Amino acid sequence: MKMKYISCVLTLALLSISSVVFAAEGIERLDEAWRKAITSNDLNAVVACYAKDAVLWTPDAVPAKGEEAIRKSYSDLLAANTVTNASLTNTHYQMCGDLSIGWGEFTLSLSPKSGANPTILSGRFTVVAKKEGGKWVYIVDHASANPAATPSPAP
Repeated sequence: MKMKYISCVLTLALLSISSVVFAAEGIERLDEAWRKAITSNDLNAVVACYAKDAVLWTPDAVPAKGEEAIRKSYSDLLAANTVTNASLTNTHYQMCGDLSIGWGEFTLSLSPKSGANPTILSGRFTVVAKKEGGKWVYIVDHASANPAATPSPAP
């Protein structure tokens, strides 16, 4: 009986460890691939991070639905700017069956090709990915700008 109990505990421990490893292989790796692609200003590599029927919501824009709309969204960004840095912070990842879910905060540093001053975009993101054709791809990518700071009420 004691051996059976120890065996169950070890099995549960291994399952817990494997779920963390699978999460790292899911959206966490996909986020890193996206970060490398966007900082390389590689439009094709960025678009390859998305499923053909994915939806991309960016701040102050209509939803980009499907590969061509997502390509256009990123093409417009990269035509006007060079991305000099991208970071994802305060990230959290979780597996949910065949889906991988992530959320956190982002910062994009942009150097406008017009010669204007560099710009920093920052906000929050939530992403959902699935494994398609042996690789993880985003099916939903939702980014929103950080809310404007509200002044504290006077005492």
